[in-house]
Amino acid sequence: MRAAFYSNYGDPQVLSVGEVTEPKVGPDSVLVAIRATSVNPVDWKIMAGYLEGILDVHFPVVPGWDVSGVVEAVGPAVEDFKVGDRVLGYVRMDFVQHGSFAERIAAPFRTLAHLPASIGFSDAAALPLAGLTAYQGLVHALKLQQGETVLISGGAGGVGTFAIQIARALGARVITTGSKESAEFLASLGAEPILYGSDDLEDTVRKLAPSGLDGLLDLYGGSDLVALTPVVNDQRRIASVADASVRARGGHYVFVRPDRDDLDALVRLVESGSIRPIISETYDLDHASDAFASNTSGHTRGKIVVTI
Repeated sequence: MRAAFYSNYGDPQVLSVGEVTEPKVGPDSVLVAIRATSVNPVDWKIMAGYLEGILDVHFPVVPGWDVSGVVEAVGPAVEDFKVGDRVLGYVRMDFVQHGSFAERIAAPFRTLAHLPASIGFSDAAALPLAGLTAYQGLVHALKLQQGETVLISGGAGGVGTFAIQIARALGARVITTGSKESAEFLASLGAEPILYGSDDLEDTVRKLAPSGLDGLLDLYGGSDLVALTPVVNDQRRIASVADASVRARGGHYVFVRPDRDDLDALVRLVESGSIRPIISETYDLDHASDAFASNTSGHTRGKIVVTI
């Protein structure tokens, strides 16, 4: 089958497209004909070797964890899916090798959810990793409630755009950091944008939220996390996807996990119109390296999708 793959660590130029071994369908696996996937920063960070110390990587690697497509076969122990079903999933395994930038993938059934016909494959491919990260951070870690005020750092990216919309769907007030260029876009999602990295960030937030923040979802770490931490009323209601040190202060470190119930909840939010995937660019598989290169710029608005 055709796939994008790399045989050594490096920049997006190490990614090539060619034939790889067909996936094996185990007893609890589902063979999915992939229609679309998407790029996440973790994909190129793994490819660059940044996560060598925490993830087992077996070359050659087909990158990618986001999947949308159609079931082609099911393992004998699988009862939840059948051939012809439309599915989406965050297909993360315990090692890195068989990813979603390919024509097919053998996905553990626990990583998949049913995809209704009302949601297109490209929108579905943008949803799993970024959407689950936002949902698990806001709902499970912060337990965000209606009427509360939450700050989401870096709202214009893949996780941030979903987080803003999910928080608004929960009935929360959302403040978010971003660039001057993204302010209008962030406001269109229902957030109150402020400039990231500013010297007076803490004072700016205190003026907007004199009673303090009920929660903070940190997507980037660094100086903004340091500046914003004192504004959060309860340090246990800080969640970060970038800095595990928040745990020492009683907060939560969020490393997204496959979860079908959470995926189902996200699908319902999309179906109801409460959230929508923001897709900035679309590439085909032959131009997967260009998709990676675009994402490494750090200025992606929403998600970059690759169709198969």
